[in-house]
Amino acid sequence: MTFGRGKVVLHNIGRLNFVECDFSQSQKLGKVLICQSWQLNYSMVIKLKGERMLEEPIAREAIKMNGIKVALVGIGNVASAFVQGLEYYKNVKSNSEELVGLGYADFAGFHVNDIKVVAAFDVVDSKVGLDLADAIFASPNNVMRFAEVPKTGVKVQKGELHDGVDDMLMSLVTISTKPEVDVVKALKEAGTEIVVNLLPGSAENASQFYAQAALDAGCAFINGTPIPIASDIEWSKKFEEKKIPLVGDDIQDQLGSTVLHRNILQLLVARGVRVDKSYQLDVGGGAESLDSHYRGRMRKRGVKSSAISQDLPYDAPLVAGSSDYVNFMDNSRDSYFYILGRQFGGAPIKIDIRMEVTDGPNAAPILFDAVRGTKLAIRRGVGGALESLSAYGFKMPPAPTTMYRAERWVEEFLLGKRQS
Repeated sequence: MTFGRGKVVLHNIGRLNFVECDFSQSQKLGKVLICQSWQLNYSMVIKLKGERMLEEPIAREAIKMNGIKVALVGIGNVASAFVQGLEYYKNVKSNSEELVGLGYADFAGFHVNDIKVVAAFDVVDSKVGLDLADAIFASPNNVMRFAEVPKTGVKVQKGELHDGVDDMLMSLVTISTKPEVDVVKALKEAGTEIVVNLLPGSAENASQFYAQAALDAGCAFINGTPIPIASDIEWSKKFEEKKIPLVGDDIQDQLGSTVLHRNILQLLVARGVRVDKSYQLDVGGGAESLDSHYRGRMRKRGVKSSAISQDLPYDAPLVAGSSDYVNFMDNSRDSYFYILGRQFGGAPIKIDIRMEVTDGPNAAPILFDAVRGTKLAIRRGVGGALESLSAYGFKMPPAPTTMYRAERWVEEFLLGKRQS
């Protein structure tokens, strides 16, 4: 790779690593490039030989940071996978073999290891009062155990119940009798920067309570539920007025049924196939599947159907959502896809697919990116709903778009070319 004079942009240092560089002259090193990346958690000093760049940086200047201080609301299977992932990937390097299952070791200027959980809230007796390292494996959590998490020093505190647990979930849990804490005070005392809402998908009042608590405590809010927060104009205005970032709604899995369905539809459209009708049905175990089926079924179906429709440039019958809860499936989920369409000459094409995934870990990689991208917005002083991050990682964003366009938006956001 050769360079001319002035500023250059390197597009191929890692994935999504758009790096702005300036030429400089060093007495010790000679001609060098001083590079700063929004994705990588360091600046790079790259030595040049003639006008060619040596393959590896020969010096790295760490950016001083205090980490990203996060509070988790709802210590279920997704929270368990999130906390385990922090331990599992804490030393992983970009482009290494250990990166399996994680899109980006570095994102928005932060490594996974920069994320620190400083507060946790739940209402279930088996979790409240425990160290977070123990609570993530407490019943009814049944996500796979892939990391040994050391004691965190963070005790799970009892938040306010509201509508967080209904009669069906009561068959799995017992509500703690410990007193509720002042959530706003607890967030402030912990120095929380970002609140991540992982409550059951139908907990509308509880989700709104924690959104307001985050706002009152001066914290950014990431809404992993399908309750309209980031996609609600009034909520977005509240966060924008205080210059606090807001991201959501309804976390999209790394490779879940919605992501796969959307990509298949995009491929068919790109290849000229006319999609006439399609459905996607999910069957799973675990507390979230129980809630989705019995209480939040129609809400989730509406969100998923709307998400996949974003990738068709025309109207067609599309149905997507949870169809049943099966207790013995634990934290696994089976998804069934049916697509009927017409290709060249009107010839029929039918696609019938079954996919099986482990549910909890599926959302964690996207949450890692959302947290790190939100921290970048905090550093930039950006408030209100973040359209790029929301479209990139959530099913019900404030500005729906195709998956491909959402990825471009994120690239522009990381480079500072897009405000939100």
